[in-house]
Amino acid sequence: MSTTTASIRTGPLRHRDFRMLVIGTTTSSLGNAIYPVALAFAVLDLGGSASDLGLVIALFALADVVTVLFGGVLGDRVSRKLMMEGSSAACAATQALLAVLLIGGWATLPTLAVIGAVTGCLGALSKPSSSAMTRLTVPAEDLPSAVAVRRVLETGAMVVGFAFAGILVAGVGSGWAIAVDGATFVVAALAFGRLRVPHTRPEGIRPSLGADLAEGLREVFRHTWLWLLIGQALLYHLFYGGAQGVLGPIVIGDEFGRSAWGFALGALMVGFVTGGLICLRWRPRHGLFVGTILLSLTATFPIAMALSDSLLPILLGAFLHGLGLEIFSVNWDLSIQQNIDEDKLARVYSFDLVGSFVARPIGLALTGPIAAAVGFDTWLLVVGTIMGVSSLLALLSPDVRHLERKA
Repeated sequence: MSTTTASIRTGPLRHRDFRMLVIGTTTSSLGNAIYPVALAFAVLDLGGSASDLGLVIALFALADVVTVLFGGVLGDRVSRKLMMEGSSAACAATQALLAVLLIGGWATLPTLAVIGAVTGCLGALSKPSSSAMTRLTVPAEDLPSAVAVRRVLETGAMVVGFAFAGILVAGVGSGWAIAVDGATFVVAALAFGRLRVPHTRPEGIRPSLGADLAEGLREVFRHTWLWLLIGQALLYHLFYGGAQGVLGPIVIGDEFGRSAWGFALGALMVGFVTGGLICLRWRPRHGLFVGTILLSLTATFPIAMALSDSLLPILLGAFLHGLGLEIFSVNWDLSIQQNIDEDKLARVYSFDLVGSFVARPIGLALTGPIAAAVGFDTWLLVVGTIMGVSSLLALLSPDVRHLERKA
């Protein structure tokens, strides 16, 4: 048995609640990797253009962003277990409906957009609770390992999901692929239902939703490293969201076939898994600083898509993208878990999600028209440059460079 495998088995997974948590989140990650591939080709099969695809995905992303703040407030008010269980069950129902419509030939582009938006809202309600749940399932000394193990298992499932999605869509169609996604939500809901975690409600009368949100926002701005890197993530998703969600399926799918796009996303996920495994053993004192440096590797994927006429460099670029992003993400998540109070944690995660993704619908909607005007390859080069440079500029902040991992 390898040292890494042994450390996973004897580490945080010995805690029952953590096992239930990662069973649910890992299964959901498998389905979440299948869904965007299936949705993209469902839109294209219905005659949609790059702009149509961007608008459908943008509506899903917009619904997600609009709802996630309320999910953060609810995650600090009511049972996080209930939020996660209910969200998964509801998403299973919407995905089942979408699968039936696609398989039966009754789906239309507006149908895909509307059901996608509803699914985005339902999924967003539980995201802050899910992120904040890790700290409730393990003792403090196991938290660093728990953060890394959870991400390794989730991204490992996404490796399988992305690779399987391309094969599944090419073999039996988008409808059956989305049916599989719906089934994963059922499994997740059952796993979350078995969690036995405490939920301590704040004493006294709770302030209004607006006051709760304002308190969470003040907590974000109290930490320079937190709001600065949320801003950097905003730029990342503004530009890269469209590059992956809109241009990737078209550029790679047209040049190398639909299965190749699934394999490219699989290589991205292999990079994530590799980065997570590295983080199980490598725990730098200034983890956020190291992670931000490696975040600049995300530029390699869009640049490779723009410049390469063979698949191998694209797969390598996707791998490096995932590697750098995952090492950053593990240290980012741990920084939040170790430096934010429990009663504000879900709200801080909700602002992290909103700040990161609020511009993504804009990028998704505009990527098609802009890329068509300037050329797909040219726009991918612009995206890669912005991603790499903005990551390195964040290092100018002393707060990013000097934040230390707690023992």
